[in-house]
Amino acid sequence: MATENTTILTEEKQLYGYQQEALDKIFKAFEKAPEDYHLLYQLPTGGGKTVIFSEIVRQYIKTYKKKVLVLTHRIELSKQTSKMLDEFKVENKIINSTAKLDDQHKYNCFVAMVETLKNRLNDNKVDISDIGLVIVDEAHYNSFTKIFKFFDKSFILGVTATPLSSNNKLPMHENYKELIVGETIENLIENEYLAQANVYSYNVGLTSLEVGANGDYTVKSSEDLYTNSDMISKLITAYEERAKGQKTLIFNNGINTSIEVFHAFKKAGYPIAHLDNTNSRKERDFILKWFKKTPNAILTSVSILTTGFDEPTIGAIILNRATKSLTLYYQMIGRGSRILKNKPTFNVIDLGNNFYRFGAWGADLDWQRMFKNPDFYMDALLSDEEIERTFSYELPAAVKAEFAKSEDISFDMKATYIDTIRAGESSKRVLEKSIAHHTKMCVENSEDMFDALILAKLLGGDIDDRIHKYSKCISKSTHNFLTWLRDDYRKKLNSNIRTNFDEVYEEIHGFPPPEE
Repeated sequence: MATENTTILTEEKQLYGYQQEALDKIFKAFEKAPEDYHLLYQLPTGGGKTVIFSEIVRQYIKTYKKKVLVLTHRIELSKQTSKMLDEFKVENKIINSTAKLDDQHKYNCFVAMVETLKNRLNDNKVDISDIGLVIVDEAHYNSFTKIFKFFDKSFILGVTATPLSSNNKLPMHENYKELIVGETIENLIENEYLAQANVYSYNVGLTSLEVGANGDYTVKSSEDLYTNSDMISKLITAYEERAKGQKTLIFNNGINTSIEVFHAFKKAGYPIAHLDNTNSRKERDFILKWFKKTPNAILTSVSILTTGFDEPTIGAIILNRATKSLTLYYQMIGRGSRILKNKPTFNVIDLGNNFYRFGAWGADLDWQRMFKNPDFYMDALLSDEEIERTFSYELPAAVKAEFAKSEDISFDMKATYIDTIRAGESSKRVLEKSIAHHTKMCVENSEDMFDALILAKLLGGDIDDRIHKYSKCISKSTHNFLTWLRDDYRKKLNSNIRTNFDEVYEEIHGFPPPEE
């Protein structure tokens, strides 16, 4: 059990064995490396990085008689870090925009946000002459490197769950000389420090997404995809299949998407709240308290809860977005990994093909190689086209049941395209044949035209899959074109049902539909 392998530090706090091992390795570096050495330490989300570096601060001050600075990138993390240091009996001062610094000489430890500290340093408001150690929390963010110049005689210790820079143009090995790799997720799960993730991946066509300057998918293209009615329906269906009744955290790429998700779940009668960085502190606290005390609560959010948020009772994580960032992938899933006595596992619903892109959460990754050669890792990732090439779309079980009378619900878009072109016909004929097939499916499972039109609305996912494969055949897949093609297909399908219902019905049954 997790509580058996521990080392007592103080009367109040304990370190697990693997945490003590990390602390020992880091202190050996303090002893052997130059005073201005830059060291990076990796440990998975939930492994207790803050606990480890709080004890490092306590022992460093005692051993080296020098001051310590802890850097964070968000105010919430500053407060959490300060509180943890208090638990380790380390008196500390938070340097924020309103902090009075006339008593700074009384403290041996400071906690600061990087931007605030930079401004205070530029104004010569902070005395850093006796700071021997700088600890950088969430070190993969590049915002910290701008103030390294102020600490050219200090030992810098970066800590992160994933030693990959948030900016692939600024690799971490350029700012840190060495990486110490901590305990693996696999071992933490095996020894009951973390919960096991059960991942359920739903295939999503992502080729309409665009990649921005930061190397990840743009908010605009993500919102265009994830706010459409079919994706919202897929999200709710996935929730009902894999997470219904569990405390659930949904990650989105864009405020509009999160708001649409909120309204959709609210309409469906589920308890849900929306949170983004425009909420006030009071609103945020109220929402998080509600989320904590409500057993089946759903919280839809935008980026804000990827770090510094700890709620062990979360039973399901939904990735309602795609990302090209391994760090973000691990951070999002990690929010559900906190273990409880009655929670050995948690569910992850992936609606962004992230599982196919990065592999299983907790897979055996060579962090040392990725640290030294991040381009090698990034170049090896599968593209969206390569991922989706392996997809074989299947109608959801509930939808398939509505088409039980159809013997053939599959349609090979690529084979139809090849046969059509070889016959000297226009590529548009491929879509006409597909629409005819969908029309037949709707008619043979309906009593009248209105039933058929209702069934057509259930085919959104199948339509999108066919359009995606068609766009590959004609080598044209711009976002605007695909959006137009999907809408046009739906309009033509409805029109075809209205115009040809009687004819198709008689062709299927051998007699005309009954008169009303």
